[in-house]
Amino acid sequence: MSTCSSCQNEACWNDCTSTTWAEILSALSPYSWAYIGLGLALGLSIIGAAWGIFLTGSSLVGAAVKAPRIKSKNLISVIFCEAVAIYGVIIAIILEGKISELKDGDWSSADKINEALYAAFSVFGAGLSVGFSNLACGIAVGITGSGCALSDAMLPETFVKILIIEIFGSAIGLFGVIVGIIQVGNNSFPS
Repeated sequence: MSTCSSCQNEACWNDCTSTTWAEILSALSPYSWAYIGLGLALGLSIIGAAWGIFLTGSSLVGAAVKAPRIKSKNLISVIFCEAVAIYGVIIAIILEGKISELKDGDWSSADKINEALYAAFSVFGAGLSVGFSNLACGIAVGITGSGCALSDAMLPETFVKILIIEIFGSAIGLFGVIVGIIQVGNNSFPS
């Protein structure tokens, strides 16, 4: 039978080792949470843009074999996909501005650490929201841009109609940036 490592008592093994999720989540540095959120916002946005460009570009090149006239006008779909990466860069700059260093004396104050954790979790949540919304936006714009290129090669009058739908898909990423800005709000690391 094993004993508790803290008090060497067999009866309290469960009591000494019970750890709450709050203890686990607060054990990481606030800066880790903040920079993970920042990295997720930037990384997922770039992955979404790359995925959308891949989807649109492959269809555009394939459809341009049949109708070479579509190459230049359908590049707007690639530009919409690239805007998703730019949204990620913009929010990363905003989130990075929210992060500031705690002074050495502030690490002993529980209130300052709690304020820093609160700010870090808001930056993490904003990064998660923006990253996943931009990932979805990039895929949506890529699929719509792919369909736009293929249909424009066959029926030129469908280009503007599908482009309007693509603009609505692109708005998902912009909404994600707005939600991310609202999430961080006035939260900042204590100074």
